[in-house]
Amino acid sequence: MTKLQNFATIPKMEQTPLTAQKRTVLGRKVKTLRREGIIPAHVFGHKVKTIHVQIKGSEFSKVFEKVGETGIIDLSIDKEKRPVLVRNIQLHPVSDIPLHIDFYQVNLSEKVKVNVPLEIIGEAPAVEKKIGLLLTPVTEVEIEALPADIPEKIEVNIEKFGSVGDEVKVKDLNYDKQKIEIHEDPELVVAQIGELVTKEMEAVEAEIEAEQAETAAEAAEETEGAKAEAESEAEEKAETEETSEAEQPPEKNQDEKTPS
Repeated sequence: MTKLQNFATIPKMEQTPLTAQKRTVLGRKVKTLRREGIIPAHVFGHKVKTIHVQIKGSEFSKVFEKVGETGIIDLSIDKEKRPVLVRNIQLHPVSDIPLHIDFYQVNLSEKVKVNVPLEIIGEAPAVEKKIGLLLTPVTEVEIEALPADIPEKIEVNIEKFGSVGDEVKVKDLNYDKQKIEIHEDPELVVAQIGELVTKEMEAVEAEIEAEQAETAAEAAEETEGAKAEAESEAEEKAETEETSEAEQPPEKNQDEKTPS
């Protein structure tokens, strides 16, 4: 089993600007905003008074596609800028159009906890040569860092994965331990080359084959039994008919004269 060191890089996230306006339309009346392509939202945070705002849906979509839930948005509200993270998005159950957004205002001097996605990059030689399968049991990790130090993602390079058993654990990740703390089990495997067919899969397949063979044997026995029963019933029927014919009196000859 090989542990691959220095396999990940952490790109820095830049603050992305977005403009919002204070919102006076509240409650059920926000439906009118949505019909105009405007998304209702609010800004909240630690020791921050909640502010109701509204944002153009087209502008938010462009920003969110770039920063996701880990990037800092430089939210401008009436010329006042606030550093925020997207904490939650309520989506329409059918169209997936954003219905409401929660922005969390951060203090750039205080650490926050967020989930950062892991992105697999490169091609594993073990996969290309059909030696093993790439397993990625973890797709993101929770970190704690200052807002400005939050990475957009952690790139996991698998170009050195050449054999079954090659793996990378959380403790093997390459990141700035002075600025970022990962709140996960250090022994947690984030990427690994597994066998093409694992022992568990072989056992399951063997069990399935055994069950299929047993089912086929039972079906064959039932078929033979039904056939034998049918033959036995046919023989009994034939014997019954023969016995019945033997017990019947012989027919009288038409030439015989009936005594007067």
